[in-house]
Amino acid sequence: MKIACLLLPMLAAMVLVGATADAACITDGCHQKLSQFAYPHAPVADDCLSCHVALTATHPQAGEKNFKLTADGAALCAQCHTAFPKKKTVHAPVGEGECLACHQVHGAAQPKLLDVGDNLAALCFNCHDEAPFRQDFRHGPVAAGVCTGCHDPHAADEDALLKNPLRTTCLECHADFAGKLQAAAVVHAPVKDESCTFCHDPHASAAKYILKKEMPALCFDCHEKVAENVAEFKVRHAPVDDAMSCSNCHSAHFANAAGLLAADEKTICLNCHGTDKLGNPPLKNIKKQLTAKPKKKEKKVAPTSQEPAEPTGQLTLHGPLQEDRCADCHNPHGSNYFRLLTGPYPEELYLPYQAGAYDFCLQCHEPLLLRYKETTIYTEFRNGNRNLHFVHVADNRKGRTCRTCHESHASTGKKLINEEGMPFGDWKVPIRFSQTETGGSCAPGCHRPLGYDREEPVNYRQSGL
Repeated sequence: MKIACLLLPMLAAMVLVGATADAACITDGCHQKLSQFAYPHAPVADDCLSCHVALTATHPQAGEKNFKLTADGAALCAQCHTAFPKKKTVHAPVGEGECLACHQVHGAAQPKLLDVGDNLAALCFNCHDEAPFRQDFRHGPVAAGVCTGCHDPHAADEDALLKNPLRTTCLECHADFAGKLQAAAVVHAPVKDESCTFCHDPHASAAKYILKKEMPALCFDCHEKVAENVAEFKVRHAPVDDAMSCSNCHSAHFANAAGLLAADEKTICLNCHGTDKLGNPPLKNIKKQLTAKPKKKEKKVAPTSQEPAEPTGQLTLHGPLQEDRCADCHNPHGSNYFRLLTGPYPEELYLPYQAGAYDFCLQCHEPLLLRYKETTIYTEFRNGNRNLHFVHVADNRKGRTCRTCHESHASTGKKLINEEGMPFGDWKVPIRFSQTETGGSCAPGCHRPLGYDREEPVNYRQSGL
């Protein structure tokens, strides 16, 4: 009798399944659906009784539970699957032994007993809030729904279940970036000292390049002094406020030029200021000036006995531009002065010299250039000791600004004299400057031809001057 009782469950199982349990369980009348999985759980195909144990002699019996699991929770899975090693960070379902929070128990349409295919995000969003991941700009793996591209779904030694340290995780995909970073002469401090998520959201953002904030607000979080200056400037440089903002001129990560500029200053500036279409009305095309060719000699009557000098035959660049430095004269972010200049200079064509008005030019050029009517040391543009710079600029009715005669960037004329002439309404006032060893002459549109000589002064009284 005792032996018969022991054999009953075994006989029942044999009645149920014949040679194997699954043959009896997966029938048209019973658990037929379990045969339709593209990826069945191995025990389903091999042996149902590896997970289930009979509680009654016969199955099914209406109103009664006939089977129980051979173990509970993760312990059941651990009968076949090796337990995950203890790591710093454990995914909550794993820590709670809830394997079935993610995996299907009998089978699934996709590998690893998952029913979501390649787009794992659909599974992850069962627990994680979907909204932050659905912003306009998404990281590639997020857009593709490949959460496990960066994260281990079970446990990891890194925060946020990252498979590797954060920088390594990013550079495994951004390999080209890694190589250039290694060779760069200048590296942005956050790239060198912080993680990538210092500036970027690793999943999605409302800002381009999955930045945590729009530029320039993001940049201003660290560059506080620049932010203060820009807020106070009367005129802001247009690129600061357009969609590309700081990245118009600067590389956000690394560069070979100082200031993280993407190229040397002149090249960066000429990307915009080397076109005829910048601004309304268009600003001067500086690139044309920097590549200008000298004009042919004009046939004209010389104002003195000397013949007008030939054009220089070469382009002369203003001092800072000889060293490709635009920021010596212009503030690249903004300014309280005309044309983003770094100091005071008149916007008007006419402004008699007064203290401070021409400090921009005089910070490099002789500071006393315009102070004295007569001098023998502060300028070579003089007739004897009569200071002709003073005559032109300090005239109390029509003091002429420096740009009336001189080009500020480049010229094929000597002394940066404007060969094309100063725009005066629709007309360009010609200068027609000629230089000698001790002086020179000009025949501009503003007065008749006149000469000057430092050693043998021209007598202007004969001409009423």
